[in-house]
Amino acid sequence: MKTSDFDYHLPESYIAQTPAEPRDSSRLLVLHRNTGELEHCIFRDVTDYLRAGDLLVLNQTRVIPARIYARKETGGRVELLLLRPRDELTWEALVGGKGLRVGKQVKVEDGPEVEVMENLDGSERLIKFSEPIEPYFSKVGNVPLPPYIHEKLDDPERYQTVYAREPGSAAAPTAGLHFTPRLLEELLVKGVKIAYVTLHVGLDTFAPVTEDDPETHKIHSEWCELSQETVDAINETRERGGRVIAVGTTSVRTLESAAIENQKSKIVNRQSEIENTDYSSLITAFIGPTSLFILPGYQFKVVDAMITNFHLPRSTLLMLVSAFAGREKILETYEIAKQEGYRFYSFGDAMLIF
Repeated sequence: MKTSDFDYHLPESYIAQTPAEPRDSSRLLVLHRNTGELEHCIFRDVTDYLRAGDLLVLNQTRVIPARIYARKETGGRVELLLLRPRDELTWEALVGGKGLRVGKQVKVEDGPEVEVMENLDGSERLIKFSEPIEPYFSKVGNVPLPPYIHEKLDDPERYQTVYAREPGSAAAPTAGLHFTPRLLEELLVKGVKIAYVTLHVGLDTFAPVTEDDPETHKIHSEWCELSQETVDAINETRERGGRVIAVGTTSVRTLESAAIENQKSKIVNRQSEIENTDYSSLITAFIGPTSLFILPGYQFKVVDAMITNFHLPRSTLLMLVSAFAGREKILETYEIAKQEGYRFYSFGDAMLIF
């Protein structure tokens, strides 16, 4: 298996620059894994494919306005893109601007002072604010749209899901952007259950894999939480014969991480037993970092179906959906999506994979 196996060509014209209005008017490509059948729908038609007793799992993370601008003593402007907090004052961040070496101090425009504490990978730095930055977000923060989106977003809430509750992400869990309150209510009326997880998305998730061998790629950890309430909903769904449908790769990784961590805590040095265990009845609550990197060959332990957008070439996300539906089938489906005029990436259309 090579990273080049997950490459494909996408002309820039296919990259969605603005979100669909209304949210659920985006397109939905349905892929049946067992038969390879494809169906072309509108996203609100997802109600036709979910049935009473199914469980829809949503990532309730909320994107923080993590792009902040500061000034050097000389007056030069620098950009700080906050990635993840270390403590109340210290953050890992991407910095844009020259001379931001260890010990350098800058001042956030209309906000606190910042000191560069440590050099990390590439343009990443460990920075420390003179006081907590969160109270200043509403005044100095900007929503960090992906670099391939060049259009200005008039309403920052369009880069949030309608159920976003827990601040902490540097990027949106974009598969959830298609849901409206009305659509969620229609699913509940139909008998579909809804549960929530939290995974705070880091920008590293969307970065292409640069190693020739994807198995040598190290994915950065992200904080996630699976509550006991959601665990109970999953186990009840299993007992009723329903399906667990994860909305987005972040929900997938949270559920699968919890299953793996639960087994690690119970089975030590018995790899064959781990691989053959039925995790679905053994999943327990989980909170903490995950660096789970799912490649083809992975056996999914909780997720029966997923809703996801169309992902970048050579990305860990494309590799994850390839593990779920088969690499050749996914790449073939992407080519058909291009022929049919689907929109790609964060503000693009969606897939439902059974």
